[in-house]
Amino acid sequence: MGAHFFAALVVDGALAGALYALVALSFVVVYRASRMINFAVGEWVMLASRFVTFGLHALGLGLLGALAVGCAGMAGLGVAFNRVVLRRLVGQPLISVIMVTLGLGALVRGAAALTFGGVPAAIPLPVLASPIVIGGLPIAGDKLAAAAVAAACTAVVAWVFHGSRTGVALRAIADDQQAAMSAGIDLHRYFAITWALMGVVSVLAGTLWTLVAGGGLGIVLVGLKVFPIVIIGGLDSIPGTVVGALGVGVLESLAAGYLDPLLGGGFSNIASYLVLLAALFVRPYGLFGRPDVRRV
Repeated sequence: MGAHFFAALVVDGALAGALYALVALSFVVVYRASRMINFAVGEWVMLASRFVTFGLHALGLGLLGALAVGCAGMAGLGVAFNRVVLRRLVGQPLISVIMVTLGLGALVRGAAALTFGGVPAAIPLPVLASPIVIGGLPIAGDKLAAAAVAAACTAVVAWVFHGSRTGVALRAIADDQQAAMSAGIDLHRYFAITWALMGVVSVLAGTLWTLVAGGGLGIVLVGLKVFPIVIIGGLDSIPGTVVGALGVGVLESLAAGYLDPLLGGGFSNIASYLVLLAALFVRPYGLFGRPDVRRV
């Protein structure tokens, strides 16, 4: 019974970690290209999910049509935010960009509540409602499907960064913006592509999380888990993000199963931050991150 319980917790944590990885990926996409820290990632994913539920419930579209509405809306918002706001902050202190993203998060929370207040937040998928038994362990079908889609999306984004011309340009911009500009790379164009890509990833992440756990501000709270994940894995590392997300998911699941009954409910929610503090002492740039070395 003990081994079965442990295995069930590990599997459940790994499935949650796959969704965490996709949410964290929307953060890493922007950071890798522009070295910008987006503190509104949770609100951005929440807004993406609300676009999808609006297309699903208010416009009466199917799931694919609603996803198309969400992707178009979030990609357009990302490009507009980059053009109207971020282009004016080029060369400004980092604190200015951080404050802008914090303000963006507050704006998105308020605007989403006003705009989508009467739209149901759930995304039903009854085909996967029954559990699937694998190796004697019952696994929720919706969680398994969501984790599989999240893994596939993560692989596609990783390919974009490492196997396409756009990815080469984005990595060049991340390494040295001045050198990239001198080589003929249009920074503003590729920053717009980055935010559009982040919008699409946010739609997929928000949809999958809403499918599994419901929507609303719950996704905003999930966004707070991004920071331990990306710092533990490495801010600029997609493989590190995957490993960090799976580790945090399993850690939270085990803590909820074994420690919450002893220490009180809620300890599992802070377990990842305790690991984050330990990781900062041992390897401050993350398990897969690279130290920022500059020649002076």
